[in-house]
Amino acid sequence: MKEISLCLLMTLCFSISAFCQLEPVSWTVNTEVSDEEVTITYTAAIDDGWYVYSQYLESDLGPIATSINLDTEGVTPIGKIEEIGDKKEGYDKLFEMNIAKYAKELSLVQKIKRTEGLTNIKGYIEFMTCDNNRCLPPTEVDFDVEIK
Repeated sequence: MKEISLCLLMTLCFSISAFCQLEPVSWTVNTEVSDEEVTITYTAAIDDGWYVYSQYLESDLGPIATSINLDTEGVTPIGKIEEIGDKKEGYDKLFEMNIAKYAKELSLVQKIKRTEGLTNIKGYIEFMTCDNNRCLPPTEVDFDVEIK
């Protein structure tokens, strides 16, 4: 009986460890700087079969919407953040509601007013990713981009 319990415990630990190491989305952050503004592009590379959700979801009852959260004081965004990618809209069986999500790649383009003394912008991206059968917990990815 001890052998069976130990085997089950080891299997459970391995399963949890493998699930926690699953990272189907990776982010990069790039900037373009002009005299008057900074354009920040946050790009998610999404593994096949996985999705990242839009910033603009109709309900809080489904997946966590992707968000850009700036921690640098004195930063003034210009307009809304633009989403670019392979957008899938419609009924989602996993959440049983209509949603917007992205496959393969998602770029979020944000414009910031350039001000004197602005040398870097810090913050984090919060997102949730799912495949057709499961979801990973919401994740925060820190960024710190230099403004030259």
